[in-house]
Amino acid sequence: MRQARRDWFRSAVVYQVYPRSFADSNGDGIGDIPGIIGKLDYLKRLGVDVVWLSPVYRSPHDDNGYDISDYQDIDPVFGSLADLNELIAGLHQRGMKLIMDLVVNHTSDEHPWFAESRASKDSPKRDWYWWRPARPGCQPGVPGAEPNNWGSFFSGPAWQYDEATGEYFLHLFSKKQPDLNWENAEVRAAVYSMMNWWLDRGVDGFRMDVINFISKDPSLPDGPVRGGGLYGDGAASFISGPRIHEYLHEMHEQVFSGRDGALLTVGEMPGVTVEDAALFTDPERAEVDMVFQFEHVGLDHDGSKWKPKRLRLTDLKASLGRWQDGLAERGWNSLYWGNHDQPRVVSRFGDDGAYRETSAKMLAGILHLHRGTPYIYQGEELGMTNMAFASIAEHRDIEVLNHYREATETLNEAPAVVLAAIAPLNRDNARTPVQWVAGPDGGFTTGTPWIAVNPNAAEINAEEQAGQDDSVLNFYRRLIALRHGMPIVAQGDFTMLLPDDESVYAFTRTYEGTELLVLGNFTPREQTVDIGDPLWAGAERILGNYPDAHGLDLRAWEFTALIRSTN
Repeated sequence: MRQARRDWFRSAVVYQVYPRSFADSNGDGIGDIPGIIGKLDYLKRLGVDVVWLSPVYRSPHDDNGYDISDYQDIDPVFGSLADLNELIAGLHQRGMKLIMDLVVNHTSDEHPWFAESRASKDSPKRDWYWWRPARPGCQPGVPGAEPNNWGSFFSGPAWQYDEATGEYFLHLFSKKQPDLNWENAEVRAAVYSMMNWWLDRGVDGFRMDVINFISKDPSLPDGPVRGGGLYGDGAASFISGPRIHEYLHEMHEQVFSGRDGALLTVGEMPGVTVEDAALFTDPERAEVDMVFQFEHVGLDHDGSKWKPKRLRLTDLKASLGRWQDGLAERGWNSLYWGNHDQPRVVSRFGDDGAYRETSAKMLAGILHLHRGTPYIYQGEELGMTNMAFASIAEHRDIEVLNHYREATETLNEAPAVVLAAIAPLNRDNARTPVQWVAGPDGGFTTGTPWIAVNPNAAEINAEEQAGQDDSVLNFYRRLIALRHGMPIVAQGDFTMLLPDDESVYAFTRTYEGTELLVLGNFTPREQTVDIGDPLWAGAERILGNYPDAHGLDLRAWEFTALIRSTN
């Protein structure tokens, strides 16, 4: 059983750094660790408590670092272990923590473990990965001979044929990202040893990439084929699989048990249910502190992110409200709009035109005042927007490139149609560099950026916003200060209001004789709000995105938070 754990993260705010796009210190066009070190005072002034660092390990960068070839070294493109030591020290000196991205569902195919596994069927590490022969009666290496019909998240089959040994290996993502076999106790021991090595170096925890995929049904059955697709959906065999709770508890016992309770463990878990999340995050079960779930960011597309549809606010409230209720008694929520896998929230759920600043503030206020730990994705605090990519040549994301190739070459879709479908939700939207100044390439680099800087950096940048009291950046600072200074934000109960209203998001938080009312208008039209309690109209406004109070009637994209005593 884990030690009594401090709940410090309830009042904390996490900031995600995608290092490739954050700040470039040496002019090679790629962000790096020294670049991050140069921005630590910026993060301190913002007020965040934890920095989540996307992968900086050695990697061939088939998936921008989420394909790791050495877990215990830094890729030279990002710097060195000495640089990381300096980053850890710099964060700690400023009262902030560092959590590393942990990617252990799969490795790179260039990792020594896989090289040895691939060497022969008799290799001692053969069973460290999922190797299987072709389907009975099928010619190995031809389409349809794969061991099962699972499709990869990055298009195509989830199996790659290896001519040298005549078998296939499983890769739920890129063919250069073979899945580790967690059924093998030696794999688990090696992972735990690596995690302990990082904690001993001063890292404060991990955000664990697709961690609920590590347990797979060993029989690897076929999955259903939906919507005329070419491949089946194997999710039922690997999303929160048969031994996942056992593995996460074992990880806790082998890595975190007996260490300082100020560590943080976050499980990214696509497809996780509320019920499972309550188990994963129940402190008494000793698994993880919180989960990243994806239900709410799946509401604006029709089964596939390449088939976008309009978000219904009632669906968003129903989803987030269900998670608030489901983890109210035990467990804890992660709160986020964006990350390196999601488009820019102001373009997605707000108005990135005339009301960009107003809607960016409204979205921030609504999210951060829920019950849970908020996450800020780099540039979100500036109201950065999606990028208008003119051609497929401007894209860098392997998911986009694979989909475009399959759609245009295999399915014969028109390139312009595919590009239009890709535009709203593709991952490159979030990966354009942070816009620091109005100058060339937004001050991100003195060289040629690895992916183009959004041309609107001249209008949207940190330097300009730092000096504007009403900027999106300074609104975020006030919002973070509320969480730090008002126990009701971190500890209060949550009650959803107006669940059937398609325009206004409304909820209350209550704690020890104090009640907080939070309202957000998700439209450019004025809204009259009736929550059945007219006394709220005279309550104290503690934060808003307009300079003056306006009672309970909301102007375009207005956010307001009111507080009163219930004693």
